[in-house]
Amino acid sequence: MVLALTVCGIVVALVVVGLFVFGLRRRLIQRSGGTFDASLRWDAPEQGDSNGKGWAYGVARYNGDRVEWYRVFSYSPRPRRILERSAIEVVGRRVPEGEEELALLSDHVILACLHRGTRLELAMSEDALTGFLAWLEAAPPGQRVNVA
Repeated sequence: MVLALTVCGIVVALVVVGLFVFGLRRRLIQRSGGTFDASLRWDAPEQGDSNGKGWAYGVARYNGDRVEWYRVFSYSPRPRRILERSAIEVVGRRVPEGEEELALLSDHVILACLHRGTRLELAMSEDALTGFLAWLEAAPPGQRVNVA
């Protein structure tokens, strides 16, 4: 009986520590400011395919001329994807449809982009989208930015 209680106590302690580290990581990412919630679908299928697969929920952070995207459900201190402002080309904008409505947050809008030849989609709130597009258009003079 004592062994079972000890094992349960250790399991509960590990879960609590894991959740604490999880929350601490997100807090450290957001500490520098300029963050927004954004789901990402890398190597997105062609437009019209709204099966909802491939979306990963994350937090994006502006860092100079790039956006660093971190998976929410990860312990890694490094960003999963880095998007350079000069390499992003906005291809289109749409609302979630079909199964995507279940995979994404309810108020999100999908922005289809190309980044160095790779098709990707970012889903974010209208406010975050406005800020993202403003950031893209605010490139320093001489930089090429493609916003559709």
